[in-house]
Parts: sequence; C-alpha cells; structure tokens
Amino acid sequence: MRIGELAELAGTTTRTLRYYESRGLLAARRDENGYRTYDEQDLRLLRQIRTLQDSGFELEETRPFVECLRAGHPAGDACPASLDVYRRKLGELDALVEQLQAVRAQVAAQLLRAEAELPGGPEPTCELGG
Repeated sequence: MRIGELAELAGTTTRTLRYYESRGLLAARRDENGYRTYDEQDLRLLRQIRTLQDSGFELEETRPFVECLRAGHPAGDACPASLDVYRRKLGELDALVEQLQAVRAQVAAQLLRAEAELPGGPEPTCELGG
C-alpha cells in the first residue's frame, strides 16, 4: 500500500509517517516508480505506536515495542526492553498521582479554611450533590 492509504488506515497523516520514518520507527520500501510502499506489518507497527501514544507514552518510548514487533514477536510488549518501559512509565504515573493527591489535599484544606471564615459559617451543601 502507498503512504496515503497507510495514513488513512492508521488514522494519521502522511506527514506523521514521514516523521516516523525519519526517526527510524517506520521503514518504507520503494517501488519501481520510487513511491513509498508499506504492508500490514507496517500498519501493525503504527497501531502499536498510536496505542502507546494515546496512553501517554512519548514517541521515543515506543521504540522498544516497535523493535519487538519487528523481531517477529506476537506483541510489542513481549520483550524485556518493552517491559522496562512499562515499569518506568508506571513509576512516572505513580509520582504524578502522588503529586495530584497532595495538591487535592491542599485545595480541600483551603476550602475548609475559607468556608469556616465565611460570615454565618459554611454554606449548606446539597445532599444530592455531595
């Protein structure tokens, strides 16, 4: 298939595919006319990249998954390097969750303080809304 068809099937743009090619994540073959050609394996690689990016992975973090698929494994996360990326990402996410919980606690404390300082006491809360 040609680059436009691959882009459409993968839900991306030809510009993105050329960028992935420049980064070594996608390898185009050329036909006799010099047009880029791709196959189902390339579509599979792109779907892996898109799935990971939709989950918050940076483009470079997708490389081990792509390389794992290229090596013939049935899934992009069937290789130790891919598992290492998962572990690092989970560590990053855990740290972000901790930061958000700390910010939430601070905002909740500020709300309680502000409500306590209101003339006449805190506003009544709606039983249905919490």
